[in-house]
Amino acid sequence: MRVSIVTETYPPEINGVALTVHGLAHGLAARGHAVQLVRPRRAADTGGEAGIAALTVRGMALPRYPGLRFGLPAGARLRRSWREARPDAVYVATEGPLGWSALDAADRLGIPACTGFHTRFDDYAAHYGLGFLTPLVLAHLRRFHRRAAATLVPTRALADELAARGIDNVRLLRRAVDAELFHPRRRDGALRAAWGARDDGLVVLYVGRIAPEKNLDLAVRAFRALQARVPDARYVWVGDGPGRDALAAANPDFVFAGARRGEDLARHYASADLFLFPSLSETFGNVTLEAMASGLAVVAYDHGAAREHLADGISGMRVPAGDAAGFIAAAFALGVDAVLRDLLRRNARSAVAALSPEAVIVEFESLLSRLAQERRHDRPVVAARV
Repeated sequence: MRVSIVTETYPPEINGVALTVHGLAHGLAARGHAVQLVRPRRAADTGGEAGIAALTVRGMALPRYPGLRFGLPAGARLRRSWREARPDAVYVATEGPLGWSALDAADRLGIPACTGFHTRFDDYAAHYGLGFLTPLVLAHLRRFHRRAAATLVPTRALADELAARGIDNVRLLRRAVDAELFHPRRRDGALRAAWGARDDGLVVLYVGRIAPEKNLDLAVRAFRALQARVPDARYVWVGDGPGRDALAAANPDFVFAGARRGEDLARHYASADLFLFPSLSETFGNVTLEAMASGLAVVAYDHGAAREHLADGISGMRVPAGDAAGFIAAAFALGVDAVLRDLLRRNARSAVAALSPEAVIVEFESLLSRLAQERRHDRPVVAARV
C-alpha cells in the first residue's frame, strides 16, 4: 500500500503530535508500505529516513514557539506528486494551511483521506487571551474534519465529544507506549545527584511543553504544598516552551533539563518518583503512559490517557477534571507516603507494560486499507461505531 502522511510538525521537533506521527510513519514503513511524508522544510534538514520519501514544502515560523513551523498551502505541489505516484490513502495529521490544502488535493483526485484529531486548538485560544475566537476555531475544526472520510481519535471519550459537536466520521485508533524504552531499570543515581536529590529523596517530574495551556500553575502549587512537608523535594522540568523563562525566574529552585529524546528522556523519567500532569487541554497525553511505563506514581485529571489506563488509587491518582484542590491533595498524599507511592509505581508499570505499539500500527494499516477499498469499490465511507 502507498500512503501519504501530511503533517506540520515532525521530529526533531518534540511534541506529542510529532512523535505520534513519527511512530506511525516508521511503523508502516517497517511493514513494507511505501510511505511519503509531507512536511514543512527546515533550515537544518539533513538526510532522509530509511523507507520514507520526504516531500518538503514551504513553511513559516509559529509565533511564540521558537523552532516550530506551520506549512503553507501546497495544493498544486501535492496534486503533481500524487498524479505521478498516486497514494492509496492519505493521512492528514494537522489542521493548518498545509493540512487543508492536502484534503483539497486528495478530494480533487479522488484519493481517500483521513485526519487525526491531535490538538485542542479550541482550548488553546482561551489560554492565550483569545477566548473570543473559540467558536471560530471550533467551526474550523468541524469543517476540516468533516471533509475527511474518517477522523482518528485515541479515546472513546473524545470520539463521543466530537460526535456531539457534529464530527460524525470518527474512528478509534488507540495509543501505546514503548515499555522497553520507558522502563524503571533506566533509573540513574548520578542523574539524581546532579539534580541535588538524595538516593532516598523525592523527585517530582514534569515532561511536556512549558506553556499556558498546560495548567502549570497548578503543578507549582501542588509541589509547594508538598515541599512544605518534604523540604528537600526536587522538581525537575523536562521540555521547553514560551512559559519556561517566566517559570524559571519565579522558581529558581526548580531544575530545568530542556528537551530530551529517546533513551535520555527515558532516563529522566525513570530517575524521578512522582509525575504530576495537571493539563486538561490534551486529546490524550502520551507522557502519562511514558511515566507509568517508567514506574512513576502519577497524579492526573480524569481525562485522556489517565481515564483510559490509570485506575484511581491502584495505578495512580485520578482526580475529577477541574478539581484543583483534589489534585493538590493527591500530590501531597503520594509525596509524603513512600509505601503508597511505591505500590502505585509498581502497579502503574504493570497497567501499561502490555500495550503494544505494533498493534497500533496494524490497526492503522487496517483502517487505511479499508478506506482505500471503500473508495475503489465506490462505496460511501461509513464510520465504525466507537
